[in-house]
Amino acid sequence: MKIVEVFSKDYDKILDRLIRRGDEDFLEVDRQVYEILSGVKSLKDEALVTYTQKFDGANLTNLKVSDKEIEDAIKMVDTDLIEIMKEAASNIREYHQLQKEKTWLQTKSNGVILGQLITPIQRIGVYVPGGKAIYPSTLLMNVIPAQVAEVKSIAIVTPPDKNGNIDPKILVAASILGITEIYKVGGAQAIAALAYGTQTIKAVNKIVGPGNIYVARAKRAVFGQVDIDMIAGPSEICVIADECANPTYVAADLLSQAEHDEMASAILVTHSKKLALNVIKELESQTEKSVRQVIIEESLANYGYIFLTKDIESSIALANELAPEHLELMISDPFSYLSKIENAGAIFLGEYTPEPLGDYFAGPNHTLPTASTAKFSSPLGVYDFMKKSSIIYYPKSALDEVSDKVIKFAESEGLDAHANALRVRK
Repeated sequence: MKIVEVFSKDYDKILDRLIRRGDEDFLEVDRQVYEILSGVKSLKDEALVTYTQKFDGANLTNLKVSDKEIEDAIKMVDTDLIEIMKEAASNIREYHQLQKEKTWLQTKSNGVILGQLITPIQRIGVYVPGGKAIYPSTLLMNVIPAQVAEVKSIAIVTPPDKNGNIDPKILVAASILGITEIYKVGGAQAIAALAYGTQTIKAVNKIVGPGNIYVARAKRAVFGQVDIDMIAGPSEICVIADECANPTYVAADLLSQAEHDEMASAILVTHSKKLALNVIKELESQTEKSVRQVIIEESLANYGYIFLTKDIESSIALANELAPEHLELMISDPFSYLSKIENAGAIFLGEYTPEPLGDYFAGPNHTLPTASTAKFSSPLGVYDFMKKSSIIYYPKSALDEVSDKVIKFAESEGLDAHANALRVRK
């Protein structure tokens, strides 16, 4: 883990590299993705079976998970874990209920009624990673906000193993939420199926959920045909800490993200050089004991930094520029600085609020903007599954009052037919 002083000559270059990490030439990936999208669009189920055999090694006779497979999965998962999933689901649902918007109307004195109609998206598709990464928490985080928004139709796609099976923990998470429409399809082909539809999988209006680079590029490619949540990049954490922070806690939280993959970024921002040195010692000690040591070491070597600042205000300014996915304020009085945070996906306050608490259990969504996109985007929420329609009503008396103004405005833009729609009502 490298220590960088913010006033050093390399500081700006390092910051830019962190923000832009993951940027690369996607020409070859996109070529393969478009080939897959085209194949599924034309051959539908046949293409899904072919690509699943090619990429996952599974020979499928049925794309849809059966009720029996779900029942069998429940018997295979530890009952304590099932209860923990249920409690986490309850926390997630309770939090997201507070995000729900309502239809509203405003009646003016002249009889004009203006408002906004809130309606749910009719059908969504949720991509849940499989294979090396099994994330039932991702299923909970993506499905529950949609259910709170009252989305009526929800389909889950997730890649099978070589035997054509889905990890039982994913099926249990789906069962807890009452979702039974689950398909054994992953990769870009799953995104194509959701976007275009096949004989088995009905097309959706929006696709959400993380995946590998092929999934991400496929989502980007079908955007416009359907809506998508976001293009998520490698995971990242930024910890702002003062001299009172516990270096053991700081190191542990940094490693909680570094273990994701080699592209993950773990950053400490502090004005205490003593803390920085102690954190480095802790990182070395804890990494040696980690089962994902190789991944962590590469992540920290490439994208792990400790930035030394002059004070907490400078640390916060740096964090606002980074706009991290996860931001921890491990400082003496975190609430007094909360209002100064401008850009972050999720904010964790105090030394007893580690980032994994948000990943699994607290309630706020763990699908967050990465790569500095927190400067203009938000965590996944109920609002992502709802649409807004404007409502306008004018009685004749109110229309007569403004008719000439609208006619003149329309004529100024050379749109005579617009103006005429008012003239014929005079």
